[in-house]
Amino acid sequence: MVLQLNKQLTLEEFFNLPPGEGDITYELVDGQAIPKISPKKFYSKLTHILLFLIDECCVEKGEIYPEWSIILTRNGRDWVPTPDLLYISYQRLAKTWNEDEPCPVPPELVIEIISLEQSFGKMMAKAKDYLNAGVLRVWVVDSKARSITVFYPDAAPETFMGDKVITDSLFQGLEFTVEAVFQKAEIPAKNG
Repeated sequence: MVLQLNKQLTLEEFFNLPPGEGDITYELVDGQAIPKISPKKFYSKLTHILLFLIDECCVEKGEIYPEWSIILTRNGRDWVPTPDLLYISYQRLAKTWNEDEPCPVPPELVIEIISLEQSFGKMMAKAKDYLNAGVLRVWVVDSKARSITVFYPDAAPETFMGDKVITDSLFQGLEFTVEAVFQKAEIPAKNG
């Protein structure tokens, strides 16, 4: 069931909505509750592999979470996206913060994995919105193209494919190839 609302929701109204049926998660976009697509196997495996890779590099520096909503601003309005993964350092959110609430500050990294129903163009626009809201990096993972595109606030995006090594100054010691991620997730390469 998709939530149908005719009025613009405030942040408080959005958080007071009844839970979606099944495993539907909603994001607040332009005052509307928009359903987020339920992940499938490859999507979930990529999320798991990336979470593990980053988690190893951020011990005692911060934390990485799957599907944790963030309270941000987009075009002057409240925006509550739920990225596939987010990393937040203890500098931005104290290790002692222990509330069962959406992330109250922009994280350093957001990772979005393109699902079958999404396009790279829409994810590119969403990446720009994240950067404008104070996120330092956005990784858009495209399993069809077997690529990860990294968006920066102060430089052009960079696409990594095949054996091109990804490193990031946010994570000392993080180094991997995109192909290794797809192989570890056991996602078959498309031929032709």
